[in-house]
Amino acid sequence: MDDWDPLEERKKLEKVLAMGVELKPGDRVRLCPRHGGDIFDIALRGKSATVAAIEQDYENRIHLAVTIDDDPGRDLGLDGKPGHRFFFSLEEVEIIGPEGGNG
Repeated sequence: MDDWDPLEERKKLEKVLAMGVELKPGDRVRLCPRHGGDIFDIALRGKSATVAAIEQDYENRIHLAVTIDDDPGRDLGLDGKPGHRFFFSLEEVEIIGPEGGNG
């Protein structure tokens, strides 16, 4: 574990393959959080969101940082501010399509 540095900035991924479809920042998804999650999972279930970033954690798991499309503070999430940016796994989203499109 000599290579692990918790302060190292993790590289953001440009794209990822999800359910056989290439997914990248700017693409739209519908949130389908796993059952047994927290209050945010319940509140955000079924909402449409835009992928702001694709990140990989130290255990090499892929996470989508998303902003909620109908959030009035969405621009804050796009700037990476907390409270307007949420993280979901690839299994917790349904791909809608590119921003402005319907898939």
